[in-house]
Amino acid sequence: MQSYYWVKTFHLLFVVAWMAAVFYLPRILVNLSETAGQLPVTERLQLMGLRLYRFGHMMFGIALILGLVLWLGYKVIPDFPTMVAPGAAAWLHAKLGLVVLLLVYYSWTGRLLKGNVRGRPLPSSRALRWFNELPLVLFIGVVWLVIAKPF
Repeated sequence: MQSYYWVKTFHLLFVVAWMAAVFYLPRILVNLSETAGQLPVTERLQLMGLRLYRFGHMMFGIALILGLVLWLGYKVIPDFPTMVAPGAAAWLHAKLGLVVLLLVYYSWTGRLLKGNVRGRPLPSSRALRWFNELPLVLFIGVVWLVIAKPF
C-alpha cells in the first residue's frame, strides 16, 4: 500500500511540473508577439520557449508512466490497490479526455513556437492572451473530476 502512495505522490508532482509548462509556454508566445523587431529579446524568448517545451514533454512522459502504474499497477504489483472500482471508471475517462485536450493544446503551442523560430508570424498578443486562458478551464475540470469522481 505504501508504494501506491509514493507512485501517486510522484505522479502528482510531475503533473504539476507539466502544468507549469502548459501555463507558461503561451505567456512566452505573448511576449514573443510583443517583441517583434527586438532580435536579442526574441532569440532569448525562443530559446526559453524551446527549452520549456522540451522540459514539459519530459514531465508529461513521466506523469503518463506513473499514471499508467496507478491505473494498471494492481495487475502487476502485489497489494497495489486500483484507483478505479470495476464499472465506475466514467470519471477517469472524462478526466483522460480533458488531459488529451490539454496535450493537444500544449502541442499546438509548441507548433506555434517552432513556427515562430522558423520565421512564421504569431497571432496577435490579444488572441494569444485569450488562448492562454484555455488550459486553466480544462485543468479545473480535471481537478474537479479527480476530487469529486461524480460518475
